[in-house]
Amino acid sequence: MDAYFPSRADGGHHEIFPGVHIFTTAGKQLMLSVVELAPRAVVELHSHPHEQMGLLLEGELTFTIGGVTKTLRPGEMWRIPGGVVHGCVAGEEPAKALDVFCPVREEYL
Repeated sequence: MDAYFPSRADGGHHEIFPGVHIFTTAGKQLMLSVVELAPRAVVELHSHPHEQMGLLLEGELTFTIGGVTKTLRPGEMWRIPGGVVHGCVAGEEPAKALDVFCPVREEYL
């Protein structure tokens, strides 16, 4: 692995919900992840202590964050403070998102 230019193969890969794959790379204090969702895949409502921010790259996601629901399209972002309940559902096409977590989510390494 190249310390400055990690490849997708160098990081972690987990199927976190059916049809939801996360590919991660981490530094000391933050984690970058690419999340790929199959059509209509569901990220169940959950929370974690990590702060999370993301950007939708492809497809459509309907997010619920802290009881507020909004459908996002490519180029739109979200911000989730630690401890806030959230989840999402992909639209009719595959979706791809970029997520950043702080601190690192050790379970995704």
